[in-house]
Order: sequence, then C-alpha cells, then structure tokens
Amino acid sequence: MAISTNNRMATPVREFRGRVAVITGAASGIGRALALRAVDEGMKVVLADIEGRPLRALAGELKRSGSAAIAVPTDVRRPRQIARLARRAYAAYGAVHLLFNNAGVGCSDLAWDIPDRDWEWVLGVNLWGTIHGLREFVPLMLSQGQEGHIVNTASILGLLTAPHLGAYSASKHAVMALSETLYQELQATGGRIGVSVLCPAFVKSGIMDSARNRRHWFWKLFARRTGTVQNARDAGWQRLVDLGMDGGEVARLTFDGIREGRFYIAAHAGFQCLIDRRLENLRQQRNPAPFDMREVIAAARVGADPDAGRSDCGNNGDGL
Repeated sequence: MAISTNNRMATPVREFRGRVAVITGAASGIGRALALRAVDEGMKVVLADIEGRPLRALAGELKRSGSAAIAVPTDVRRPRQIARLARRAYAAYGAVHLLFNNAGVGCSDLAWDIPDRDWEWVLGVNLWGTIHGLREFVPLMLSQGQEGHIVNTASILGLLTAPHLGAYSASKHAVMALSETLYQELQATGGRIGVSVLCPAFVKSGIMDSARNRRHWFWKLFARRTGTVQNARDAGWQRLVDLGMDGGEVARLTFDGIREGRFYIAAHAGFQCLIDRRLENLRQQRNPAPFDMREVIAAARVGADPDAGRSDCGNNGDGL
C-alpha cells in the first residue's frame, strides 16, 4: 500500500472506561502497575507474561475486585504465542484499544563479552517481542476503525547509553527507532491509532532479577561468568533501581501521556539535562565523554523525588 501525504494526527484516546487494554510483561514491575491503572480507569485487561503463576494471581486479584481481566501466559519472543494472545483478547472482548508492548529483560557485561545466548534473549524479548506485538495487533486495531493507542516501553537507555549495558541499550534504541517509524507511518496513512514510547529510567521493579525466567542452562552459564567485579557492578545498578520511581507513578504519567497524545513519555525529569547534553554532542559532533555514575545517582534521586530539583550535569560525562 502506498503511503499518502495525509498528515492528520490520530485523535488521542481520552476515555478509557469500558475499553480493552493488552499488556505484556504484566505480572510485575511497570506492567503490573499499568494493569492496575487500566482497571482503575474502568478498562478490561488482557494480561500477558511468561510467568504464569503471578500472572494468574494478578488476574484473580483483579476479578475479585470486580474488574474484567484474563491471563494469557505468553513468551513474547514466540510469534505463535503473540498470535494466540490476540485471538484470546478478541474472543474475550471483541476489540483492543490500548496495546502495551512492555515486556523487557536485561543483562550486564562488557560489549565484547556478551554471549550469543544473552544477545538472543535480550533482543528476543525487548525488540522481537515488540515487533511481534505490532505485526499481530496493528492490522486488527486498524480494522476496528476505532480510536486506539500503542505504547512501546523503551527506556532512558533508548535515548542514552551506559557501559556494561550494551545489549539492553541496543534493544531499547531499536524500540525507539521502530516506534518513531510506526508513528510516522500511522500518521501518513491516516490511521486512528496513536503511538507513544515510554522512556523510564529507574523504576522499583524486578528487572535486575529478570534472569529468573531463563532456562536452567542460563544459571550454569551465569554462575561461571559471575565474579566479584560483576557482582559489584550489578549491586550498583540495583542501588539505582532501589532509588527508582514507584511503578504506579510511571503508570499515571503513561496514561496522562496517552490522553494528551504525546509520543515521548519520559518519566524521570532528572535525566533531561543528560539527554540535552547527548543531543548537543551529536549536533557538535563531539565524542562521548566518560560515564559518571555520580551524575546518574543525582538524576535518579530527582526522578524519585521531584522536589529535589533539577540535577546538575556538570561539564563532562555522558549520562545513563
């Protein structure tokens, strides 16, 4: 199909009550918070996650509170399982209005030491999970002829970079590019579906424990590779997660962004100066400066406590 030059913006979805949301990675972290927010808004929810037990527990909790919810255990890396998720959603509720491609995992290592299996796992969940979700749901949502919205969860690492997080950052930069392209295509074709990309920094979640969902072989591999340096590095990232925002606040900001029709939803104000500096480095064709963990901690504190004020980037160092 040829893309027209129609530049109409999709009408923002402002009313959620009675509508349907599909959420991947719904059993914990941001996904769980999005599900709770969706039902607070009066939505019906289709919950997807690779972890079946907590997923079913959440669905049961929501149903007992009077909300409409179904749980569909799903490995987002598998296109057939995403297709099954779509069938279950439409069979249960007849439509999908909000799609949250939210499932995400991470690993930490030097770029040249990341094994193929780690690359395949991170890209499989973070990038291919989003690709499969779009490929399956966008045609169905377009065929409804109703207003809809897609939120792809990237990360502040879809805008910035940090050492030891090359696989994660590469996947999230790809999600950012894919989301911008999707927005442009839907705008050009006059589709009634809005698009947002969610770019949280640190959120109180189980992201540092995401390897729990891998097969047994991973634990053997991880045990061989893990040493004092990696343990210390992961402890540093865990400290930042502990400083992170509450998932409920991220969900509130996300739904506000959908109502306002905003593409970029950046949940942490403290990182704006780091983003600005990276963009200026690009504009001036300057090389990336050394990573400064002190700036990241300061930015994370601002994100967790907006009353702390704007973080000071200083004069050097790229941000997370």
